[in-house]
Amino acid sequence: MSHIVYLALGSNLGERKANLQAAVEAMAPGARLLAASPVYETPPWGYLNQPNFLNQVIRAETDLSPNELLVYLKELEKRLGRTKTLRYGPRTIDVDILFYDDLILDEPGLTIPHPRMQGRAFVLVPLADLAPDMLHPLEGKTISALLEQVDQSEIVPYEE
Repeated sequence: MSHIVYLALGSNLGERKANLQAAVEAMAPGARLLAASPVYETPPWGYLNQPNFLNQVIRAETDLSPNELLVYLKELEKRLGRTKTLRYGPRTIDVDILFYDDLILDEPGLTIPHPRMQGRAFVLVPLADLAPDMLHPLEGKTISALLEQVDQSEIVPYEE
């Protein structure tokens, strides 16, 4: 059975745009790309003493369970050169599960919808490009409504 997922991608080390593209291209067969948002340049979040990020959201289809998808994405990150650093620190690639159908899941190591996305403009701006009217199952608001509640002033379209 196929499931629709929304995944957030971020990179702030090396060739950031190439890192995002490599992640999108490496998604199959575990996640098959359906749509991709534009890429945005964003300031770091959490740990501020690091380069700006490029962020993007994709909509994909998967036959994997939520936990299988998480394992698959963490392996993809490793294959693309991600190494462990400090929390919210710099990284070549980061892939997070935002939504998995309309599932609500809270287990050790995996929470869906992503528990902090509603406060993060760097996630909501590209997500709104793909699914502005999608309802957040816990917040009871559309992605567009959530986006109106955050400061978007530092999120800019990436110009190569």
